Amino acid sequence: MATPASTMFELQNAAATERFSVVVASNDIERRSCYRLRYNVFANELGADLRGSETGIDKDEFDDHCRHLAVYDNHSREIIATTRLLDNMGRGHAGSFYSETEFDLSNILHSHQRFLEVGRTCIHPDYRRGAALAMLWQGIAKLVVAEKIDYLIGCASVPLSLGDRYLGALMQHVRDHHFAPQHLQVRPLVALRLLPEEPVLKNVLLPTLLKGYLRQGALICGEPYLDAAFGVADVFVLLDCKHINARYTRHFFDRVGS
Repeated sequence: MATPASTMFELQNAAATERFSVVVASNDIERRSCYRLRYNVFANELGADLRGSETGIDKDEFDDHCRHLAVYDNHSREIIATTRLLDNMGRGHAGSFYSETEFDLSNILHSHQRFLEVGRTCIHPDYRRGAALAMLWQGIAKLVVAEKIDYLIGCASVPLSLGDRYLGALMQHVRDHHFAPQHLQVRPLVALRLLPEEPVLKNVLLPTLLKGYLRQGALICGEPYLDAAFGVADVFVLLDCKHINARYTRHFFDRVGS
């Protein structure tokens, strides 16, 4: 199976705290552990329809062309968080970014820019209040700096179970504060139809991953996509990596705790 040449890149001096380490999965055992964690979170916990996946494994046609970051609990030696990363070369082998199965990205993708798509991010429920997400971001940032990535892209999900009032209020907040200009807008291939009423909710609590993107200056590039299989609304996220190279790296790396 084809893999991008950059798959051979390893995190030198893998980022670590006393409790956690983040590495690029380097063998089938580690990658399958990532797929099992994803299945447990997305299918067993959140009820996603992963029809076609091997039982207990979440793996699709993009995974063989991605690198997989894994956060280890150094005490138990278990993988407790993961995300997958697809770069330009991996996209060439896979045929597209995953995001292109949900959005028309013709306003975003330009041949002279280096993109890194972040996807399938999940954390074991016992570790969601700790440093696991911080460690994933640290691993991503190291790769961004080392490989001179121009933009991070990806789909950030909002559960449909939170209801139309919540989704409407969240999207209004995004439009008011974080929306991309017209020339960076994307079109969802399956649009989520939101109720037209004025949102009633105020001070909307954003999903953790989406909030993390927005804190770094990411833009939301249009209206949401309806992902019926996962039971979520996806928004397309675009993050200029200059934010990671400067403010995020300086502020965040020193704050990762155990």
